[in-house]
Amino acid sequence: MSLHEALATLREATQLVTGADPEFGVTHALSVAWSEVTLALVHQMSCEDPVTGLSSTAHLRSRLSELYRGGLREPAGARGHAIVVIEDLAAPADDPISHALHAARVGHLARTVFAGPETVARGGNSRVLVLTERDEMLGRRVALLRRMLGDRNVRVWIEGLPSTDVGAGLLVEELART
Repeated sequence: MSLHEALATLREATQLVTGADPEFGVTHALSVAWSEVTLALVHQMSCEDPVTGLSSTAHLRSRLSELYRGGLREPAGARGHAIVVIEDLAAPADDPISHALHAARVGHLARTVFAGPETVARGGNSRVLVLTERDEMLGRRVALLRRMLGDRNVRVWIEGLPSTDVGAGLLVEELART
């Protein structure tokens, strides 16, 4: 509930019971309690998945939005950046701890190959997503990552970015549905 709604509800309830507006002390107490709960929620949110240390998908979407606001446009946007998707098909389907451990290992290898300003994020239970610039080294980096992952049951591919921020957000949501 927003602060406005909380104050309006307080006023309605106080007027029903006492026939007057709430006193300053009561209004102040409600406002302080509301802000403390809101701050607690904000502090719980993180740019990082607490289990794997990888960026969250929310952080990845924020980074994409920054790129689009900063001038990422078609056709340069589709050519300028991409998302490398690493899907670990070996992670057990019913064990969230194993999923997290697999994602942490795959993420560590991805950070080894993409060690610059790239955003390496957890995408659902079995995927790691890397937001990176599309340059002449991208294909070689992906090939190196595949070699480093070895014979594990892993798929790696490159997703181009759509021309709009909304499209990019939908792409990330789709990729994170695993």
